[in-house]
Amino acid sequence: MHNRFSRMAALLVSVWLVLGGAAAASAIVPADLNAAIDDTATYICKTVSNPQVGSIGGEWAVLGLSRSGCDVPERYYQDYYKTVEAYVTACGGILHPKKYTEYSRVIVALASIGKDPGNVAGYNLLLPLADYDKTIWQGLNGPIWALIALDSGGYDIPVNSEAKTQATREMYVDRILACQLSDGGFSLFGGTAAAGLADSTSDPDITGMALQALAKYRDREDVKGVINQALDCLSDMQNADGGYSSWKTDNSESIVQVLVALAELDIPLDDPRFVKNGHTLLDNIMTYYRPGNGFYHTNNGSGSNMMATEQCFYGLVAAKRASEGKNSLYRMGDAIRIADLPADEANQIGLPGKHQDVQVMAIANPGKTFADISAHKNQSAIEALAARGIISGKDDDSFEPDTTMTRAEFATIVVRGLGLKIKDAGVFEDVLPTDWFFPYVNTAYSYSIVSGISDTAFNPSGTITRQEAAAMVTRAAKLCGMDTDMGTAQIRDVLAGFTDYVKTGQWAMASLAFCYDKNILPNEDIEIMPEAPITRAQIAQMLFNMLGAAKLLY
Repeated sequence: MHNRFSRMAALLVSVWLVLGGAAAASAIVPADLNAAIDDTATYICKTVSNPQVGSIGGEWAVLGLSRSGCDVPERYYQDYYKTVEAYVTACGGILHPKKYTEYSRVIVALASIGKDPGNVAGYNLLLPLADYDKTIWQGLNGPIWALIALDSGGYDIPVNSEAKTQATREMYVDRILACQLSDGGFSLFGGTAAAGLADSTSDPDITGMALQALAKYRDREDVKGVINQALDCLSDMQNADGGYSSWKTDNSESIVQVLVALAELDIPLDDPRFVKNGHTLLDNIMTYYRPGNGFYHTNNGSGSNMMATEQCFYGLVAAKRASEGKNSLYRMGDAIRIADLPADEANQIGLPGKHQDVQVMAIANPGKTFADISAHKNQSAIEALAARGIISGKDDDSFEPDTTMTRAEFATIVVRGLGLKIKDAGVFEDVLPTDWFFPYVNTAYSYSIVSGISDTAFNPSGTITRQEAAAMVTRAAKLCGMDTDMGTAQIRDVLAGFTDYVKTGQWAMASLAFCYDKNILPNEDIEIMPEAPITRAQIAQMLFNMLGAAKLLY
């Protein structure tokens, strides 16, 4: 019945918005906070069911959930750690040649689940943060997150024999202090040789994060003075409605960084300096909340709402922990400790019933992304598949996420996604040996994943509708060992929650019901739109979701 309830929830959210719920800013009582945390945790667990190494759909989701106290299966974190091990191994321990915040982000997530970042598949992720010059290359983000990461688990900075300058905590603290701007705040490159015109103005995000990093050092008089000045700056920057703007745009993530900073500094959220016209940070952040659907980046819905959801979630968790007198978000002496997977499960490839030819596609191109998927709702799925060589762009830097996908392209990615053995026997007259997709179409056909439009024609350039995609993905899921059988009553129950289910082809109903039931398709949708062409990004998300459910994404 959950799909029908999801439709009803979506309709209720629409009514709530029409009635002005998004614009209301009344005091948030603990019951409201707890309800929003529980609801958002459920949404994240469903939407980020297979967390990867990444700034969306990865570490921030793991951090928020692990620090929330919500009931999350231990296997969720165990699977994430297994993915991290595979990713780090594929990288040879080098998460990024220049962006050292990649190490910091993963370290923080590992600290939150009680895993040792000093030994991940034999690699020490702390070691790069011992290289001072490379860590500060990114601007203030580098030293800020190096301190947050190192202090999250009280880790010693290892000796890095290859570093030009061996880092110490004091050096990172001093770097942050030296970059303070005249108004008391901070910007990404302010105070450095790389500073541009935009860096002369303090940014609430960077200022908030700088305070988070400095919070553990406020017993130093010079640090205490800088913190006080930065707090005054943030108070002055706060909008009349209690929120914050960055780059002239009101947004939820800026509020999060200030909220977390206050929590790290043990400053109550109703501190008079941060209450404007009766509106607190919590009041304002809740205007971005959409029950059942996480948080918006902006109240008009623009930007990456998954990134906003993950960050707003850990911001609410920070507020809750502060209200309950618990350790702050980044003081992880009370972090959960997940157990190692049993040896038989750690070595298991896929589900027990999968076809013997189905294989896990190893990460071959870690960190692969495309310029045109930044902040796209399906970014993390596209990146995860691209890292494994399952999906490729139209060229090296362009994915064209919102264009349609051809039947030949689908056959290609599903064969790659399942690691199937290539079958070169020709079947269709319009799929020639000289075509790049020849082996993939014939392989997908031989495994009964795709079919032709006739006995002799495949129509490789034709587009795929949503119901066709569901049918093909369901066949692939069965090959992966998933139970795709559903009774007539169950199929009807799942699809009846959609306003246009009667438009669905009889032949596709069972497949669509399966995809919605297993969250391969997003079941918060109100319409199926069965005959609408599906996009490259949507196909990527479906395949990503299916491979995750089939335990084939390590």
